[in-house]
Amino acid sequence: MWDKLKTHHAAIANRRIDSLFDATRADAFSARMGDMLLDYSKTNIDAEGRALLIDLLETAGVAEKRDAMFTGAKINETEGRAVLHTALRNLDGDPVMVDGQDVMPEVLETLDRMEAFAEDVRAGRFTGQGGKITDVVNIGIGGSDLGPAMATLALAPYHDGPRCHFVSNVDPADVAEVLRRCDPATTLVIVASKTFTTIETMTNARTAKAWMSQSVTDPAAQFAALSTAADKTAAFGISPDRVFGFEDWVGGRYSMWGPIGLSLMIAIGGAAFRAFLRGGQAMDRHFRVAKWDENLPALLALVGVWHNQVCGHATRAVLPYDNRLARLPAYLQQLEMESNGKGVSMDGADLPVHSGPVVWGEPGTNGQHAFYQLIHQGTRVIPCEFLVAARGHEDDLHHQHQLLVANCLAQSEALMKGRSLDEARAKVAGRFEGEELDRQARHRVFKGNRPSVTIAYPQLTPEVLGQIIALYEHRVFVEGVILGINSYDQWGVELGKELATALQPIIEGTESAAGKDGSTAALVGFLHSHGT
Repeated sequence: MWDKLKTHHAAIANRRIDSLFDATRADAFSARMGDMLLDYSKTNIDAEGRALLIDLLETAGVAEKRDAMFTGAKINETEGRAVLHTALRNLDGDPVMVDGQDVMPEVLETLDRMEAFAEDVRAGRFTGQGGKITDVVNIGIGGSDLGPAMATLALAPYHDGPRCHFVSNVDPADVAEVLRRCDPATTLVIVASKTFTTIETMTNARTAKAWMSQSVTDPAAQFAALSTAADKTAAFGISPDRVFGFEDWVGGRYSMWGPIGLSLMIAIGGAAFRAFLRGGQAMDRHFRVAKWDENLPALLALVGVWHNQVCGHATRAVLPYDNRLARLPAYLQQLEMESNGKGVSMDGADLPVHSGPVVWGEPGTNGQHAFYQLIHQGTRVIPCEFLVAARGHEDDLHHQHQLLVANCLAQSEALMKGRSLDEARAKVAGRFEGEELDRQARHRVFKGNRPSVTIAYPQLTPEVLGQIIALYEHRVFVEGVILGINSYDQWGVELGKELATALQPIIEGTESAAGKDGSTAALVGFLHSHGT
């Protein structure tokens, strides 16, 4: 099937995307789920290409793997685990079985406990030792930080609880800057680590506890934990009623639907958080029942496969024209690159095609004044994914939102259409002539024919954010199944952790750097000489 796709691509590689447009193109190459629109008409995918991509999806057994995931099968085969982050947003409580047990009663009980605690904090029934909680500091890293930090910023118009801050980096500057803005007597610290052993998280947690102990008599009383390690949270001094656990069938980068989302729930309230879950659940249902040519996650995945594995475009730019989605590209970097950044298939064989792309981006219009030059006129094609809302939350500034939308649509149009040499000459005619006219015109040529997709929605609400995140989660799943890899392990992060543990005593000066490679030993020496 890969050969058929590559043969098809070779046959149409030089075709102009805009040549595909007729009266039906935009409708035929877009899909909807409720009020969300995915437009992929500005790609070089045609009816034949789409049919081949769907054949690839079906041959890979995506439908069977999808159903296995939702029903609790252990599709994370390298770790022997189910993959059930979808259960965390299964608000209707339909049974989900793992090893013969329905996990939903415990999921819903934990959600109720989270909501009760969040509302106690918001209402002032749970207080700090100096009064009502004014600030919440979430300490975590990776999936215990990127998701809630992204979502809390995205849903800022819905905040009516304490201020929320996020600490992730073991760099002391991170925790110091956050704590400097908080009053220890009215701050709640949430430590997010499933095992309660993550070195960066626990180092920052101990720093926060020491900071708080300078001002209050019982610092642990103002801590909560998102962890399954009850013995370790108890040793830290955290009461069991402030410990919220989740099972090993929830991967870190898929975890903000449950306890890892506690900071978000405190910020926006239980009702808005449940609306966020409802949005994710709606996308789950759509993914399970929609036909492939109408299925948003499947289509977004197939566009990704077409651009990366078939066309050979190694990166993907995520460009939200919504400033509150500023952290979405960073969130998707982990979701996509940690999930699908693999080199071997499930049977251990080398992949016959490249795995996932490099994912990056920045909100528009800021990105336009930073890196769009490369996207428009650089030598490499970079597929773009635009996200845009029909309206913002600032009704009195609607004219500015209209300008934002105009910029978003203009960028995708410009990427596709470009500007010919004749058009460029016409732009500078009268200012230059002869060879200089031609030289100046060439600098103003845009080759165009650069693909993009656009995801449009009415407004960035909790429900819509849930739909967006679930859309990308399922996109990653589909791409992973097509590639034949396990999207739910992350062995690639282990080696660096092991080496860092071994290097720490060398950095601290209690062991020698002898035996390390020349570069590492020299770097240790340099840093020691300057105060490390």
